[in-house]
Amino acid sequence: MELFFLLLLIVLMAGALASGFPVAFALPGSAILTISIAALCGYVFEGSPDVYFAQGGATNWLSAGVTNFRGVYWEVERDTLIAIPLFVFMGIMLQRSKIAEDLLITMAQLFGPVRGGLGISVVFVGALLAATTGIVGATVVAMGLISLPAMMRNKYANWLSTGTIAASGTLGQIIPPSIVLIILADQLSNAVDQAGSSRTAMYKAATGEFSMPSDFGVVSTSAGDMFMGAMVPGLVLVAVYMVFILVVAFLKKDIAPPVPFEGKYDRAFLAKILLALVPPLTLIFVVLGSIIAGIATVNQAGAVGAVGATVMAGYRLYDGKPRAYWPAILATLSIAATLVITSTFHVNVKAIHSTNDVIGVTLAVITCALFLFAVAWSGWRTLKIDRTMQGVLIETAKTTSLVFIILLGAAMLTAAFRGFGGEELVKQFLEGLPGGFWMQFIIVMGVIFILGFFLDFIEIAVVVVPIVAPILLADPSANVTAVWLGVMIGLNIQTSFLTPPFGFALFYLRGVAPPVVRTIQMYKGVIPFISLQLLALLIVGMNPQLVNYLPTRMSLLSETAPPPANPRLQICIENYVEEQFAANGDSLRAAIDAARGWDMSGLPKPMQRDISKALDLASQSFGALADARATTAAIDEAAVDYRPILTETRRIEADIALHDKHIEEAQQEFDRAKRMEGDEAAERAARLTETLARLKAEREALLAAAPENWEAAHKEFAKLLSAEKKAYLGYRRTVDSAYEPIAVAIRTLKGGEELQALQETVAGLAGTIREKTPEEVEDAFKDVESMVGDVEGAGDIRTALSKARRAMRVTSSNPADPETALQEHANAMELLKADIEWRTEAASSLLAQMEAYEEAIRSTIGLRQQQRLPREVALYVASCNSGHRDISLYF
Repeated sequence: MELFFLLLLIVLMAGALASGFPVAFALPGSAILTISIAALCGYVFEGSPDVYFAQGGATNWLSAGVTNFRGVYWEVERDTLIAIPLFVFMGIMLQRSKIAEDLLITMAQLFGPVRGGLGISVVFVGALLAATTGIVGATVVAMGLISLPAMMRNKYANWLSTGTIAASGTLGQIIPPSIVLIILADQLSNAVDQAGSSRTAMYKAATGEFSMPSDFGVVSTSAGDMFMGAMVPGLVLVAVYMVFILVVAFLKKDIAPPVPFEGKYDRAFLAKILLALVPPLTLIFVVLGSIIAGIATVNQAGAVGAVGATVMAGYRLYDGKPRAYWPAILATLSIAATLVITSTFHVNVKAIHSTNDVIGVTLAVITCALFLFAVAWSGWRTLKIDRTMQGVLIETAKTTSLVFIILLGAAMLTAAFRGFGGEELVKQFLEGLPGGFWMQFIIVMGVIFILGFFLDFIEIAVVVVPIVAPILLADPSANVTAVWLGVMIGLNIQTSFLTPPFGFALFYLRGVAPPVVRTIQMYKGVIPFISLQLLALLIVGMNPQLVNYLPTRMSLLSETAPPPANPRLQICIENYVEEQFAANGDSLRAAIDAARGWDMSGLPKPMQRDISKALDLASQSFGALADARATTAAIDEAAVDYRPILTETRRIEADIALHDKHIEEAQQEFDRAKRMEGDEAAERAARLTETLARLKAEREALLAAAPENWEAAHKEFAKLLSAEKKAYLGYRRTVDSAYEPIAVAIRTLKGGEELQALQETVAGLAGTIREKTPEEVEDAFKDVESMVGDVEGAGDIRTALSKARRAMRVTSSNPADPETALQEHANAMELLKADIEWRTEAASSLLAQMEAYEEAIRSTIGLRQQQRLPREVALYVASCNSGHRDISLYF
């Protein structure tokens, strides 16, 4: 019966959408009606309102959608959706103030004399407008109203004009900052959590281990990652469009003729181009650049975009009037002054310690006040001129409300879909397909492509993605990243919006195109652009580095970059070290041999032993890595025969699990039928008895069909995996132990100067013991202990000082003991002087040699112990980590 109500849910939703009922109400309405009907039928026919739900009951699933949506929206760590109204405001403000129109006219004048130049201008401006607006309908309509008349007036072929406009309008799906990317990032963050739990369960079932290695986890995403991941595919698509237009224009001279510019290419024209081009491009670059550089979050960047669009609108709406550019100039100068002040002074209101700090904070307050005044001035202009601000705010509120109402409705629909077992059904269907992940992926992309004919990107992102993304992300054979999956879905949605006869972009363009432009011409025009988009989709699918490289690179080069010891980085780091061993192994071995000749007689015996052992381990690191690589080679060789057995066994196990579920459901149905009276119930019980017998027989057949050599093959391969894990763990311990004592020794020798600087401070504690109260003594000692404790290898001195401090502590049973405190202090002074003496002597003879050796091994043997990856290594690891690694052999 769950399948019946699942079908009813889909039929109700499809019927409501087909009848023109608003999507925002069709989604939750279908869910509420279906859940209510299921609960009512369960209560009437079975005596329980929860009987027709796969799990839980009507109350659970009615409230689940709202609860899930509220949890996503209100969690502080997941506030990505707040960026949506900010970017919508930014785009609509640029449209209403006619900045985009100015840009198109200017670019057309610049490129018009080139054959196909007007089309290139449309693509360029369309990409910019799409990036700022992010809504397909608004972008296509705006471009249709602005560009189509100009292209027709200049005798462009109608099919090329409409195709260019429609394709350029849909670029908002993939070019950041894009609303669809923000929504996809939000939905995929949920999917990653579910996929991670599924993969952990798979690993536990396959290995029996409760914890899965973190490098096998699902790679998550964020809006910033999505923006960076979509950057290269989006720009490549724009370039491909432009190249296509140029090629077609040169092959067929009459379809995209040049548009001669009647004016002069003088300084006035150059100023006009710069004024039209530089501000909007600067705004886009600042918004994206602040995200990419890690300076601002997506929400903060959205706020920057909204404020920047307001300032730009302030001078554009006031064009031709006196003092039109004063607010923009004031805002620019105040920002420049603020940057100079923050680079010159330490501007921190909570840390004002000097006159310079006061001056810096005061100047920063003044420049910020001037900037706020400039923004308010621009806002006042947009408020008074043509009621622009009111219109922008109303449109922003409408669009944002639409997005969030659909999100809420989709959350309720998804909850109902899961309540009737739809998610499990989809999972079973996809996992039952032959061909593994890629067949599942192709089917899902095909469904999304078709849904794009009928649904807007928001509905697809919030209804389909939460259902299918966890299944695709959990698959260890492909091990795809969430950002790659999100970009692929974004490209797919963009393609489907162009496809006739139902493409949304075509409907939007048809609404603003004149009657002389026939619909068949529009269909003809978009076909080549659809082909280009499908080609881009194929290229990105086969080359995930195009998506993953930039987010990975920015992550590894940022201030919050993961340390080199991060488990996810180890495979690529070891690849790099292996290459360095092969290229520079002789020089590394020579550096190790030279280090063995150090005169370490001036060092403490324990340190001498640690350094000697570290040098031995450094020599062993070459062999340790080679041994680890040998285990990987053995696994690759054995995998040729083992992988087919593993694949077949896991398929059979999945079928058995599915049969177990069906057997359990049939048994529950049988038990309910047995409790009922009447001939119909008896017939139903008889049918269920046959069904149970059939399912159990099929299950036994599946058990019998399992590969006979599975147990032996699995056991043998598990030994290889264990040997590999042990070998790499041994190598990592070897290089860590080979580097750490050297680093500690260098810090210890350098600590001699720090101890010498503290000598007078430590000596002065004797007077503190004699003259101050016990409480003051304890405070003074704590400060000095902290400073001494920061020096490498000074723990014994700190311990002696601690004993002196404790001797002065007053308790209920013991008074302060100044004599003992002075004795312990004297002991600390002796240790301090001895440490300074041997460290100074050892530093003069050994420190330079140790530092040279440490520099030689830092990027290889000592790489894992660094605080962050060197730039060269980070770029190598980013490139290496951008691909997808098959980890199914470990499951």
